Amino acid sequence: MEFLGTTQTASYCGPRRSCLFPDPAPTSTTQDSYQSYYLPGYRYLSSWRPSLYHKEPAMPPGADEHLGAARRPPTVLPSLRSALHARYSLHDWHRANAAQLTGSEASRRWAGKLNSNSMRLMQDKDQLTYQMQEGSRRNLGQRLSSLDFWRAELVYELDYLLTESQALETAKKRLECAADEMQGPLKTALECLYNREKRMGIDLVHDDVEKCLIKEVDLLKDWQARMRKLAERINQQLSINRDVQHALEQDLSDKNSAHFIDEKCFNLRNTSDSISFYHGVEKIDGTVSVPETWAKFSEDNIKASQRARADSARLHGETEAALETASEETWGHYTNTNLAFNKRISEVADAKNKLQAQLAKILQEIFQTENTIMLLERSIMAKESPLKVAQTRLEGRTKRPNIEHCRDAPQFQLVNEVFTIDDTLQTLKQRLREAHDTLHMLVLNKSKLEHELSVKTNSFIIDKKCMDMRKTFPSSPRLIGYV
Repeated sequence: MEFLGTTQTASYCGPRRSCLFPDPAPTSTTQDSYQSYYLPGYRYLSSWRPSLYHKEPAMPPGADEHLGAARRPPTVLPSLRSALHARYSLHDWHRANAAQLTGSEASRRWAGKLNSNSMRLMQDKDQLTYQMQEGSRRNLGQRLSSLDFWRAELVYELDYLLTESQALETAKKRLECAADEMQGPLKTALECLYNREKRMGIDLVHDDVEKCLIKEVDLLKDWQARMRKLAERINQQLSINRDVQHALEQDLSDKNSAHFIDEKCFNLRNTSDSISFYHGVEKIDGTVSVPETWAKFSEDNIKASQRARADSARLHGETEAALETASEETWGHYTNTNLAFNKRISEVADAKNKLQAQLAKILQEIFQTENTIMLLERSIMAKESPLKVAQTRLEGRTKRPNIEHCRDAPQFQLVNEVFTIDDTLQTLKQRLREAHDTLHMLVLNKSKLEHELSVKTNSFIIDKKCMDMRKTFPSSPRLIGYV
């Protein structure tokens, strides 16, 4: 409510204040316009409020009613009231002002002291935080230097181990290549023996070719066994090298990962985007080593690699002698076997040619007989239709009525025709059976000739195939492992 006679837009319009209590001190505009940033999980810094402005002075009972009545302005001018009664004295008014000023001054001094102490505390903590952060960054830099040193040592040793392992792998491959090169002639000799076992009848002979092949197979198998035994020893050493290499690579990979993580941590700043709160992380301790055991782990891996390299070097000298000797002994048996093959192939070719000439004559006779059978079958088929006509006529004449059913000349002619055609069919069928029997005999004779020819042909093909397989033989560089 407003007093009568006042304007609503006047600057002094507003709720009426009590005359007993002074207005509170104006709050800072900075505090109204700036909202503090609160850390998660921490109490609000502004949760404390001074209680000075919120205390109410002690008042006698019933004062609220009088004060409330006094605060409520009358709606009309108090022209009808006879008198106004004062509620406080002038002394009380001065004393209240003095108390208010004293309290405000004490609050201001306390606030000033608190602000100065807070600024000094913030500066000290900022300096401490900066020093701790720089110390952590310096320790991370030293750790990165240690990681770089051990990474360089591991890379150096790993390169040397890989070089030695590659040399040993080359020696193993030479042995394997030599054994594989012997596998070709061995497989050829074995296939020749197996194929010659497929010879049939009298051609299954234990001749000079078979004797030479057996000697060649035994020699090649013996050298292969010796080379593979040496290659197995190299393979075991390579397995040890791979284990050491795996340990070095795993250690190097772990150090690379640790270097990446520590470098990322080293490059973190207060303005980085990837920083966040991780409450309780300082209480987690997942370490599994100390700097002494950490360094000893890499040192042991390097020593194991050096021992593996020394053991690998001793296996290189044992490879050359076996490869040189094996190349010289295989060529003599190879030449003798080829000479025996050529002699046997010429003998089988002569017998095969004679059988082929006789088979050609039999095939000609079979062709003629098959042609005769075809003509006989056609002749028999040609006689079936006239027989059907004659029999159909006789069957139709049996239906003549009464006296017309007469045995006349057409009747005799039709009966004679049926018997004649039937006799002709029987004769042709008999001749057809004889032709089939003759054809069967020729076919049987043909099969015998073909069987004999297949025996010779099989032997010829087997020996010829064996010679075709034996046209190539590994050279001396291949037999000593050079491809």
